[in-house]
Amino acid sequence: MSVLANKYRQLNLLLVAVSFFTRVPVPHWVDYGADHLNRASRYFGAVGVLVGGVSAIVFYLAQLILPTSAAIILAMIASALLTGCFHEDGLADTADGLGGGWTVEKKLAIMKDSRLGTYGALTLALTLFLKWQLLVELSALGPYVVCSALVCSHVLSRVVASSMIFSEKYVQDTDVSKVKPLANEQHSKDLSILLFTGAVALLGLNSIMVAMIASISLLCVRYALCLFFKKQIGGYTGDTLGATQQISEIVCYIVILSVGLS
Repeated sequence: MSVLANKYRQLNLLLVAVSFFTRVPVPHWVDYGADHLNRASRYFGAVGVLVGGVSAIVFYLAQLILPTSAAIILAMIASALLTGCFHEDGLADTADGLGGGWTVEKKLAIMKDSRLGTYGALTLALTLFLKWQLLVELSALGPYVVCSALVCSHVLSRVVASSMIFSEKYVQDTDVSKVKPLANEQHSKDLSILLFTGAVALLGLNSIMVAMIASISLLCVRYALCLFFKKQIGGYTGDTLGATQQISEIVCYIVILSVGLS
């Protein structure tokens, strides 16, 4: 493959990832081939740069004229609009399925149901409130800390979630006609590029201590969630990846805040 052809392929994979995870329009020439979504998993972390970057810009501009707490809400709204609440939906569905189902089949059926249940609603509300509160506390360290936290956390959380595709088993519901498209295979090269994106994000934290603690914390979270999902449903689904992203994002904020205030 020529250098130009390879660059075109990588750009195509990046745009496939952007199209899958956000509402951002992509050019009509993007090829959504059968295996392209799997290969595009290498750029799932890079999508966090876009989502986190937009959130950071909205926050920074808003905090110039509004109270910080209001600016943070606007930043959260911006990320939700940009992704179409993609990961939040996965978190809510996971909470409903794992909280309301007694068998693997029932859990998967509930997770596939588009209706929002009590477990999902409560989990989503508490998660959003916790994010807001953590970011408000982070703002005491300065607006640039919040901006950095938004970008790096969005990237790292997507790296953690996407890396599960490499090591864990994909669990598909029996009614495949209603299952959303999902990357369910990841090569070692895809994982390497994904992890490299995460390493760059760690450097953006501007502190070796924060980067080290964040790395260890996220590895522990990934390990615990993999065990939990395996026990509950035998592996991962698109919804559990969304839940992993949301949980990992919060863990990043907690680490940055705890180290920054210590």
